[in-house]
Amino acid sequence: MRPPDIHATWQLCHGSEPPETFRRDRPHAMGRATCLVSPAMTEMVEFASNGSTARGYLARPASGSGPGVLVVQEWWGVEDALKEMADRLAAEGFTALCPDLYHGEVAQHTEMDKAAQLMTEMPPDRAARDMSGAIDFLLADAGTTGDAVGVVGFCMGGMLAFLVAAARGDAVKAVVPFYGFPSGDNEPDWGPMTAVVRGHMAEHDDFFGPDAARALEAKLQGLGKDVTLTVHAGTGHAFMAPHNALGTRDDAKYAEIWPGVLTFLHEQLG
Repeated sequence: MRPPDIHATWQLCHGSEPPETFRRDRPHAMGRATCLVSPAMTEMVEFASNGSTARGYLARPASGSGPGVLVVQEWWGVEDALKEMADRLAAEGFTALCPDLYHGEVAQHTEMDKAAQLMTEMPPDRAARDMSGAIDFLLADAGTTGDAVGVVGFCMGGMLAFLVAAARGDAVKAVVPFYGFPSGDNEPDWGPMTAVVRGHMAEHDDFFGPDAARALEAKLQGLGKDVTLTVHAGTGHAFMAPHNALGTRDDAKYAEIWPGVLTFLHEQLG
């Protein structure tokens, strides 16, 4: 797996200054900042990462087993909002694992500078190993059904979801990237990617723009890949995020999109 250019990702993902829509005091509409679901079991797990060890947040379904889904973090790290998304997947029957790409470090949603520092200092080769190791952990785990996994990622995690799908064509069958994708020199060799991709991008996004998303979609379709990147009208970057740190969260759009994500993952993974 070719390591992502984390410095380039920072410029793509969050620019040099917080966007004007960032609000520290914006209320959490409809209470989505609080987890509304209860997976059967959650725990921090350790797994092998190419000769080293990594950790991640694992959420299991009530049944004890289900299709495996890798949940890839935003620039904040493995914080409560990301864990909530894993819990939501587990509540719908998936075994969801969030690899901790920052190895224990987390930025709060008011700590934009710290989040930027954590992302720029994250060793890209280590991140690549950790994601691949997390996939291997899921496939070997008794709580994972099937012989392939899905990947869901947000912002930086959306871009990384594409990269790990291209690197692990042997194991990644379905990808759902949200407002994040590689471009230019960050693009991998797309040849090995076998996954079906159903991405969701924002119309008003200075980080991962809609025109670039449509161009990538056309390119990948031209290569014979099953890729659809939907640009959602009226949305801003991070519109699915429970934390609403950018003030762009759209609960109505979440309610519209999320059931389709679950259906897609079940169709592809079982």
